Amino acid sequence: MLSQTLFSSVAATEEGGLAIGNIIFTAIVFIVLMALIKHYAWKPLSDVMTKRADKISNDISSAEKSRKDAEKLAKKREVALSKSRDDANDIISNAKDSAQKQSEQIVSEARNDAQSVKASAQKDIEQERKDALANTKDDVANLSVEIASKIIQKELKSDDQKALIDSYIEGLGKQNAR
Repeated sequence: MLSQTLFSSVAATEEGGLAIGNIIFTAIVFIVLMALIKHYAWKPLSDVMTKRADKISNDISSAEKSRKDAEKLAKKREVALSKSRDDANDIISNAKDSAQKQSEQIVSEARNDAQSVKASAQKDIEQERKDALANTKDDVANLSVEIASKIIQKELKSDDQKALIDSYIEGLGKQNAR
């Protein structure tokens, strides 16, 4: 239909005159159409494009801020993780040192206890030996008195017998000490 109108206006201009009325009418319609497009289409479209550009700009700024915040948070977490690792290593080191000290203390106490038990045992053994020697002296003295009384057929006084036996045992002790 548009092509027919165009061809008819071209045909009319060839017949004789220019249709100035058609040109003016077309120009007025074009100007009104452009004004309507500018008011109803171009301005809202331009506003939408401006708003979209602003939103994209804000989104990019927000994304950049979020990325920077995430990097800061990641660095803080890395620092905290590193500090936690250091703290854990310190705790482990302290625990090892404490265990080593306790081990050394327990071994030292066990050695001291063993030496104490050994010294006590040696003291007890020495006392038992002395007691056994004293009992043996008494037994030897009594036996010697009995033998001597049978041999001599007379009995000595108790004090004299003990003095005689003690001197005999001391003589034996000196001979054994050589």
